[in-house]
Amino acid sequence: MLSDTGNSMLFCEYYAQWVEVYKRGAIREATMAKYLMTQKWVEKLAPKVKVSELTRTKYQQLLNDYAKEHERQTTLDFHHQLKGAILDAVDEGMIERDPTRKAIIKGKTPRAKKIKYLNQFELHTLIADLDIKEEPNWDWFILLVAKTGMRFSEALAITPSDFDFARQTLSISKTWDYKGDGGFLPTKNKSSVRKIQIDWQIVVKFAELTKGLPENKPIFIDETKIYNSTVNDVLARHCKRCGISEISIHGLRHTHASLLLFAGVSIASVARRLGHASMTTTQKTYLHIIQELENKDVDLVMRTLSGL
Repeated sequence: MLSDTGNSMLFCEYYAQWVEVYKRGAIREATMAKYLMTQKWVEKLAPKVKVSELTRTKYQQLLNDYAKEHERQTTLDFHHQLKGAILDAVDEGMIERDPTRKAIIKGKTPRAKKIKYLNQFELHTLIADLDIKEEPNWDWFILLVAKTGMRFSEALAITPSDFDFARQTLSISKTWDYKGDGGFLPTKNKSSVRKIQIDWQIVVKFAELTKGLPENKPIFIDETKIYNSTVNDVLARHCKRCGISEISIHGLRHTHASLLLFAGVSIASVARRLGHASMTTTQKTYLHIIQELENKDVDLVMRTLSGL
């Protein structure tokens, strides 16, 4: 990979070249941005460390320095992004032993994260306040996300051809590059490619809305640049007017999942509907709701046993 494999090469230089050779063009732009951010941190925290000097102690110190300003999960991601490059350096004979072996991952105590979502009454109030016109607008978009739990970029990419009104399904197989120059992109992961059931109200409304629209053109995209904040502002205005909790578009996704969980839908089904890579993601994200449901289950178990 490198012309200079001697003892003088700095690790930050090696990592920068490794990212360009192995990652550029092979991963999503959003993931690439994370590798480039890791590169900046290496340049900041270990600017003079040579590849040949990267011992377990030096590597652990690098992780420790990074962990002073980041939570443990972020430090773990940092470690994983560095490890690929370091193992290649070991294979190339630039490092004698793997310095990442038995690395200890530290990090700041994570702040309590309260997920913002609406309860069923609030969501019903919000939907009733939406101005559903004959032409597509952001109120239509808000309705679709609330009813499907799609990610913002997934909903932007929806075209009329993605709907199967006869079978009451919606295919989610792509995203829209709203952070870049526009255009379709792959989904976040393989599990994000999915087909979900939609209720009859969405079928009736969107069957009428999409009549005459180009089959393979996004319903909500025109020639102007799309910003997440624009749609969040529209949603916030509705929430204020309705006197309900102010949430973001992503909060609508949380609302969708929360209502399904409270209704008794299994975690596995919710995970598939949201396009999570595994049920673990769903469990971590909605731990507080799952704990509430477990408390209800205990009461149900006791009532059932008492009646025997």
